[in-house]
Amino acid sequence: MARSSDPRGRPLRSVLYIPGARERALEKARDLPADAIIFDLEDAVAVDEKENARTLLARKLAEGGYGARMRIVRINGLDSPWGRADAAAFAGSTADAILVPKVASPADLDAVAALVPDLPLWAMLETPAGVLNAAAIAAHPHLEGMVMGTNDLAKELSARVGPGRAELLTALQLCLLAARAHGLAIIDGVFNAFRDAEGLARECAQGRDMGFDGKTLIHPAQIEVANTAFAPSETEIELARRQISAFEEATSAGQGVAVVDGRIVENLHVATARELLTRAEAIAAAAS
Repeated sequence: MARSSDPRGRPLRSVLYIPGARERALEKARDLPADAIIFDLEDAVAVDEKENARTLLARKLAEGGYGARMRIVRINGLDSPWGRADAAAFAGSTADAILVPKVASPADLDAVAALVPDLPLWAMLETPAGVLNAAAIAAHPHLEGMVMGTNDLAKELSARVGPGRAELLTALQLCLLAARAHGLAIIDGVFNAFRDAEGLARECAQGRDMGFDGKTLIHPAQIEVANTAFAPSETEIELARRQISAFEEATSAGQGVAVVDGRIVENLHVATARELLTRAEAIAAAAS
């Protein structure tokens, strides 16, 4: 399947993991204000529940009711006893994408694409090999998005990650560079202290400042914080409109630049302003 023209064209501020084995959670997800759901068959499902979780999730997705939320299914790895059956179960389903865990190279995506040729793929980047091969992975023709698996990555690195995540910044930025070079969506890793709203807000702000499209979440209580952090603020929207207006006036007068609030506004700033307004419109449309 060829990559869609604009995998970043829908809001992805809040991307909530939901265990595929929990029927009540799957039901509740239909009414949550998350932009996307990762229906998880991997880490969140115990070994003795894998088969039942696959059957349950396939039934719930077929029933529908998830609205505009993006539906992403994280399968088990193909090196596990369940991965191939997971892939086969969701080929041709109503899922929007298949999320492949622990992608280390493009070959990992080739293997899943052969089993699920009709759905876009997303890649979990959660190993040193995956980070080092991020550019090659991002170039895969079936790939539309990347998800940072920061917990697994920290484990693999033997890193002691503190506030500010300095220990992971190199990996995060390498993956961001790869995603942006190939026009992919990319979602930041989880914040584990789900009751710490202030800490989550700080980490969301950091991720947004770096350039991530949104944040993966482990609890519904985190959705509002992520939605706010990754949405354009009213101040940003108002500035974008003024920049566009000022530049249009300047060009009409035969000038190549404008000045807004004492700052030069050129073509690149106007392009950024238009992208921000488009994102704000997409968020508003999804909420309506």
